[in-house]
Amino acid sequence: MAVKPFGLVFFPAFDWALTPTHPEREERLLYTRDQIVEEGLLDIPGIREYKPRLATLRDADRVHIGVPDIGSHITDAHLVSAGGAITAAEAVVKGEVARAFALVRPPGHHAMRVVHGTRGFCTINIEAVMVEYLRRHHGIRRVAIVDTDVHHGDGTQDIFYHDPDTLFISFHQDGRTLYPGSGFTDEAGSPPALGTTINLPLPPGTTDEGLHYVLDNLIIPVLEDFRPDLVINSAGQDNHYSDPLASMAITAQGYASLAAKLRADVAVLEGGYSIEDALPYVNTGIILAMAGLDYSRVVEPDIAAAPRGLSDGTRAYLRELVAKQGALWRERESLSSAAAAKAGDFWTRRRGIYYDDSGISEQQVERLRLCPHCRGYLAVATEAEGHRTGYQSAFAAVVPRESCPACRQGAKDAVLAAKRQGKYQHYYIQDKENDSLERV
Repeated sequence: MAVKPFGLVFFPAFDWALTPTHPEREERLLYTRDQIVEEGLLDIPGIREYKPRLATLRDADRVHIGVPDIGSHITDAHLVSAGGAITAAEAVVKGEVARAFALVRPPGHHAMRVVHGTRGFCTINIEAVMVEYLRRHHGIRRVAIVDTDVHHGDGTQDIFYHDPDTLFISFHQDGRTLYPGSGFTDEAGSPPALGTTINLPLPPGTTDEGLHYVLDNLIIPVLEDFRPDLVINSAGQDNHYSDPLASMAITAQGYASLAAKLRADVAVLEGGYSIEDALPYVNTGIILAMAGLDYSRVVEPDIAAAPRGLSDGTRAYLRELVAKQGALWRERESLSSAAAAKAGDFWTRRRGIYYDDSGISEQQVERLRLCPHCRGYLAVATEAEGHRTGYQSAFAAVVPRESCPACRQGAKDAVLAAKRQGKYQHYYIQDKENDSLERV
């Protein structure tokens, strides 16, 4: 019997794939499902399976600014995937189960605030839609998201980059060697949230030993210090030694032990493309660990092929990484104050974003109002160009929760001023307090 009730949600999305032979396909979950049934996990008292609900476009609009609208970029499969994550999280916050794992696809952690298309197999951010749903409907405030996918969770980072109530920790294969080429230590949050984004780029070939050194000496202590209302695991399984899209060396036991230490309230599946050799074992180990059951006998048939140990150079690098990011966490308040003072009334970021699946290049400018009375507001100007989509542009203002009257008016004025100048095709105000996305 599970030590505490545990929830499972499955959604393999039979009707969604980027192409028929793409590695992001329904077999990713079907082999896991077969393994779980074969092992009798669904017969264990206390393990409950939930059917996914359908998220709404309003749930997606609470997070994203789709250009021209989010509905034109997604299918029902995306809404069921997001709805599956919400189903799992609601089972936890309502006290029906202690923890839950949403094994759903399509994935979402590369989807950013602004959506022009699909990038990294992701169109809407499943975890972010779930988080903002919980904040709107269940009063959850402080959330920690630990992204354990081999690829940096750049979309989740982007959405919560200005939010001091969301701690985002991502460990991943070093961005100099893998898509999306980001997730470096200097990406730490904008001034009001400086230090609540923690990136841990790991060298290719990092084994269980290296991962657990970072987990034990940095991630767990930071989580305990942050004291979130909810811990979410953005659970990518492509750090596995057999994954064809990456070069790491984590085993099913390494992942299961991670899940046991992390004690996430909700896990949501992200990547993982070793469909037969890794996913059935890694997911089974995570389920057993989250349910408080023995996972020690979950071992891959080819475990002898798993790399072992670490080089002296990797050990030294990991020690330095933990020390550097630990210092960032401890000094975050003074660093945040100094960054805000240096920026003045507004903090500005300019960047290019590439949508590899849609063939779109986006240029984006963010301008964050740093208000002494509230969390200000964010203005986003975006221009994108793609062979199939042509030119798309928009200007939007995002008004966070608990904003002061001056900032609410400032956000509206910024959009109206941009519209009078007429440079962009679309204009929006996303109001978190009133739960609305208004087209201006």
